[in-house]
Amino acid sequence: MSHKHSNLIRAIFHDPVSGNIHWREIESLLIHLGASVTPTHGARFRVILNGAEDFFHHPHQSNVCDRNVIKHLREFLARAGVTPSSYENGE
Repeated sequence: MSHKHSNLIRAIFHDPVSGNIHWREIESLLIHLGASVTPTHGARFRVILNGAEDFFHHPHQSNVCDRNVIKHLREFLARAGVTPSSYENGE
């Protein structure tokens, strides 16, 4: 378990939603969790984790993800069974 990834998961699930999370950090976290991250078309990425599948867009003008992307990521991680408590417990 990485302390950096643990802090990132807490930031993703924290309210209010953070608007200061970089795409490269999210991609690193997804790969660390065992997700398949595949570029599809343009800035779209197909992500599969624990049987859950979704598509995400890489930010165009900067590397910082907006709040809507973080909300979408939070919902995806919850569907995939990843929460701050489950990650810290090693599940």
